[in-house]
Amino acid sequence: MAVPVEGEGIQIHSYKHDGKLHRVWDETMVLKGTKNLVIGGNDRTIVTESDGRTWVTREPAICYFHGEHWFNIIGMIREDGIYYYCNLSSPFVYDKEALKYIDYDLDIKVFPDMTFNLLDEDEYEQHRKQMGYPNVIDEILKRNVDKLVRWIRQRKGPFAPDFIDIWYERYLTYRR
Repeated sequence: MAVPVEGEGIQIHSYKHDGKLHRVWDETMVLKGTKNLVIGGNDRTIVTESDGRTWVTREPAICYFHGEHWFNIIGMIREDGIYYYCNLSSPFVYDKEALKYIDYDLDIKVFPDMTFNLLDEDEYEQHRKQMGYPNVIDEILKRNVDKLVRWIRQRKGPFAPDFIDIWYERYLTYRR
């Protein structure tokens, strides 16, 4: 597997379990790239939905992708603090075209005070039946929801107090 190069801009492609492209983030700057970890930053990047609609992200964000965890984490930097959006997903792959993962519908939104909500359980159940998610995927995702909740409560990984600030500073040095 290829490894994204620090300082390079890459696309991020999100797919659904049935193999259909779900969403594309036009450009994310690689801040750290290994075969198991990619940390990226973006700000006002164009996002294209599967139906062709586009929108632009509103604030700077630091993205955390891991090659062994079934989730990715986006830390969005807003005036009133850092909000996190956690996607339950397959581990990422990178193939020089883009960083790619399968989005499994479930999300956790984390607020600056570290309270959080599990989102899209109805959508997950609908797609699980529609696309025939195997039981093993269902079990993996439920375990990873629990792991994410532990990370949030323990302020581990991207939820650590200085994580987003440190990587955002690095992003700003690359952007200059």
